[in-house]
Amino acid sequence: MNPYLPCYEYIPDGEPHEFDGRVYLYGSHDKFKGSGYCLQDYVCYSAPSNDLTDWRYEGVIYRRTDDPDNRDGRMCLYAPDVTKGPDGKYYLYYVLDLVPYVSVARCDTPCGKYEFYGYVHYKDGQRAGERPGDEALFDPGVLTEGNRTYLYTGFCMPDNESRHGAFVSVLDRDMLTIIEEPRFVLPSKPYAEGTGFEGHEYFEAPSIRKYGDLYYLIYSSVKFHELCYATSTSPLEGFKFRGVIVSNTDTGIDSYKNADTPAFYGANNHGSIIRLDSGDYVFYHRHTDGTNFSRQGCIERIRIEEDGNIPQAEMTSTGASSVNFPGKGSYPAYIACNLFCDREQTYTGDPGTFLGPEFPRITQDGVDDPKDDGYISNMVSSTTCGFKYFDLENLDTVAVWVRGFVDGDFSFRIGINGEVLGKVHIEKENYWARHEISFPPVTMKKAPLYFEYRGKGALQFLKFEL
Repeated sequence: MNPYLPCYEYIPDGEPHEFDGRVYLYGSHDKFKGSGYCLQDYVCYSAPSNDLTDWRYEGVIYRRTDDPDNRDGRMCLYAPDVTKGPDGKYYLYYVLDLVPYVSVARCDTPCGKYEFYGYVHYKDGQRAGERPGDEALFDPGVLTEGNRTYLYTGFCMPDNESRHGAFVSVLDRDMLTIIEEPRFVLPSKPYAEGTGFEGHEYFEAPSIRKYGDLYYLIYSSVKFHELCYATSTSPLEGFKFRGVIVSNTDTGIDSYKNADTPAFYGANNHGSIIRLDSGDYVFYHRHTDGTNFSRQGCIERIRIEEDGNIPQAEMTSTGASSVNFPGKGSYPAYIACNLFCDREQTYTGDPGTFLGPEFPRITQDGVDDPKDDGYISNMVSSTTCGFKYFDLENLDTVAVWVRGFVDGDFSFRIGINGEVLGKVHIEKENYWARHEISFPPVTMKKAPLYFEYRGKGALQFLKFEL
């Protein structure tokens, strides 16, 4: 289900890589109720290549104090990437939050303890990003082919004319030395006119993959909430904008709503794609607790077509699963893929701010506590949450667990605009209380389930049972 890791785990910026029959997930590491991005050390999860629903915690692979420039731990580890070098070792590329250069750590295995290795530098030894005229390195994405490693990086606020876009450098066999000068491959907003990237200009988060004859450069656009992609037959030039792969607001999806209407509260996005024998997938992240700083990883199944086209994926609760949820059993409310109220809002707000008290959010009581279940909080009147998808057979009762000093109705329907099938009145529940909603039997394949609260106060929603 989505999120695909435990509900107390906050790993955004997901970079999935397949090594020896397993998929290893690398990303930054947020903290619930954190005061900023990426406050924790790098950890790794892995799953069998044929089952991306079976994730295993591999432990801490690198601490922020392992970098010699950060022994005091005052800087954070931003989004990393990993590649297997020509020597068979694994190389972790990352940027600390207050510096403009890329650091590299190395390990003999995909998820062992990485040791600091060095900094990406020019042939004269000067660190890339510190030379006069260099643009800052940020969000490294790497791909190794033979003895050459392609390093993509760049951070471009939409109104900053000093940043030209994403750029690529070629590294030597030592995985550190730049042997081909950086060149720009994706345009920032001030330099996108006439390029085909208009409206989806480069912001951050480059990630590179190659499938067939095409290189796929995935990135976060100036819209922040969407992951876009460009393709080329060369890793160094000729990238053409192709489209949006996923949005963490579901903007662009018109199968169940207007394409411009957000169905979740989003902000920045970062992730990548992976092609496995079991199918094609996109990894991305969603925002929780009404803030930018508590992000959770999600997966959707995608389809990479023969010509390289990738239709935009719809956000779901089922995630990597190839089948719908059964229409029986218990499901946590935090797997909601849609969450909104009558007051339309696309973003959680500027970094450091929260959604106001008039908006719902996914949250938890404790701080990164394995014993603490996530839930939907602050369900003000008109709040709607959606879960996709279920196969229903003669369903006639839904039990819900809710709490809150409220006075209102909690209703159930199938489809975002579906008829209300049943509802229950709730008032003054200070502890999680079970309520049943009954209705005429329903049998339906691929049913989207929606719950809505209308009334006084703000309800909290823990789980439901079919």
